[in-house]
Amino acid sequence: MTAVGLALASAVLFGGMSVGLRFALDRERDVMLGTFATVSTALVVALAWAVAEAPARGVHASAAWPFALAGVLQPGIGQLFATLAIRETGSSRASMVFGTAPVVAVAIALVFLGEPVSAPLLVGAVLIVGGSVELARERDRPAHFRRAGLLFALVTVVLFASRDNLVRWLAKTTSAPPAVTASAALLGGLVLLAVVVRPRLSRRMLPFVPAGISFGLSYVALFEAFYRGRVSIVSPLVATESLVGVGLSALLLRHTELVGRRLAVGAVLIVAGGALIGAAR
Repeated sequence: MTAVGLALASAVLFGGMSVGLRFALDRERDVMLGTFATVSTALVVALAWAVAEAPARGVHASAAWPFALAGVLQPGIGQLFATLAIRETGSSRASMVFGTAPVVAVAIALVFLGEPVSAPLLVGAVLIVGGSVELARERDRPAHFRRAGLLFALVTVVLFASRDNLVRWLAKTTSAPPAVTASAALLGGLVLLAVVVRPRLSRRMLPFVPAGISFGLSYVALFEAFYRGRVSIVSPLVATESLVGVGLSALLLRHTELVGRRLAVGAVLIVAGGALIGAAR
């Protein structure tokens, strides 16, 4: 598959993860435990992928250790804030904010990776800001909504964008295949979470397993995409998870998420802005 197809697959799976987390958090409110369970499941998925393709692509595990450092950013710290954001704002609104990641990711790429600036990039940024304004202006919000969740989502965006650029930079020189480096990143994040959470295995983790499976598949697809395409192409396409998250929330959680016109318009503006940025790169 090409970088475009892999990035879109990652977006669909990540949007599914957001909605899966919302379902799980309705049953178990412990963010720390839920994040650990999600990342643990994702690591199992990534390792299974790596083992399946090892005969064709090898392992080269010794070359993958730098990616564990990227994993401290995301899924270590970043996924914790993502889960907090989804608990406090809901899957649809958190997905909206997550969709603004291309602005941050491309800004980092412009400064540190030397990628060029252009007028479409600026127009795309304006569209994304416009979508964020629509989110801020909406009045009909669910009872569980907390404004602090939007701040958690913004922190998540910065960490996601930083991870994207670091992974792309590392992918240019590593000999390890994507599933192996994705596993290394997930392991790095999981080690951090284990130190913070100090979890005990229990049935309370089970509701997060579906979200973890979706997250693991999304993560490997994302790494595969970064091996094939630049940050300024992959990140905007992955940001289409906003539409997936909002759409699935409207379909499966319509009574609790209250997806209205402003939210839908905002999601479209954010995705359009991300698509414009990606097309221009």
